[in-house]
Amino acid sequence: MSNPTIVLGGGCFWCTEAVYKAVCGVLDVESGYCNGFVAQPSYEEVCTGLTGCNEVVKLVYDPAQISTREILEIFFAIHDPTTPNRQGNDVGTQYRSGIYFTTGDQRDVAQALMDELMTENAFGAPIVTELRALADYSPAEAYHQDFFERNPHQGYCMAVAAPKVAKLRKTFARLAK
Repeated sequence: MSNPTIVLGGGCFWCTEAVYKAVCGVLDVESGYCNGFVAQPSYEEVCTGLTGCNEVVKLVYDPAQISTREILEIFFAIHDPTTPNRQGNDVGTQYRSGIYFTTGDQRDVAQALMDELMTENAFGAPIVTELRALADYSPAEAYHQDFFERNPHQGYCMAVAAPKVAKLRKTFARLAK
């Protein structure tokens, strides 16, 4: 049986990719685009906000090492799921919060966790994360893959991605590589 895949949109894919590459049980992380109405868009097209596509990371994971719920707990800890079409200074539909499931079980786990977080008022505002079946995924250009690893001193990486990786290591130490 193959390992499951889930796709997450939590703002700029450089940051989300950097975090999940540091998580035990996550076997592969790929930056890409999904759930828009333009097939195989370029980064430049996605940046216009006119493709409907979201910047995402596709995760392949080993459920014997990390559960879907744990993957999603990390997801909700590393981005703001309450701001529509925005993460920090990144603004546009391509930066929306999204969980794109590939199985009904993933959908159910995600919905249950979002319901819990809403009941607890965990963020002090409603969660706007879209929960949809994965559609029209395509990988991002090669220069986006492993971006943080290859460019740790780039300004955006130092200001935005590095603190998210540090938060993962502190908050989810048992799951960090």
